[in-house]
Amino acid sequence: MVTKKTEPKIKGIIFDFWGTIVENGVFPSPVRQAKRILRLNLEFSDYIVQFEKSFMTKDFKTLYEAFENVTKDFGINPPKFVYDNLVGMWNKNTFLCKPFPETEELLKTLKKKYKLILMSHTDSLSVPQLLEKFDLSQYFDATIFSYDTGLLKTDKKMFEAALKKVKLKPEEVLMVGDSMESDMGGAQNAGVRGILVDRRGRREFDDKINDLDELIDFLKKIGA
Repeated sequence: MVTKKTEPKIKGIIFDFWGTIVENGVFPSPVRQAKRILRLNLEFSDYIVQFEKSFMTKDFKTLYEAFENVTKDFGINPPKFVYDNLVGMWNKNTFLCKPFPETEELLKTLKKKYKLILMSHTDSLSVPQLLEKFDLSQYFDATIFSYDTGLLKTDKKMFEAALKKVKLKPEEVLMVGDSMESDMGGAQNAGVRGILVDRRGRREFDDKINDLDELIDFLKKIGA
């Protein structure tokens, strides 16, 4: 008798923070504005990897200190007003950002069925405080941040650390995020299925939703 192989049951969902459950307070995004303010003539895909590594993988005490590390790693020495502009822009984003309208209700619904994990590239001075401000911590069974681990999502060790916290296997979780490079690419490296949130409808990806309102139906569609 041949037994039918069944797909592993999805038990957990990993969420990105910025652009996925929380909307940036400035546009373009703060990382893109930082590139412009620093006048870096690089492809964004090359820039973002170095920027996040320099800015978001250490526990800096101030934003000035974090941006000084960025300029050192990029080999530039801008005047003081550039740092003032960077810090002001970053603080403005943190002050004006807000959860997407559907975020809280979605997390409340999903928490009844899945273990929820928050995984974010972040400095130590924004996301942890915003989770408290918006009372979002209550929905997550585990959080994992780049500044705390020294890891980025493109390193499968970050996913391994997250899965260890909730005692799940890669095939038992899904990654929901808005970045092709870090969220979808990182998930693929770790053997995790990714779901792209593409609010502007500009990118091609097999598993894609336009906003979080579509996630419940998508999960039903794939039998999760």
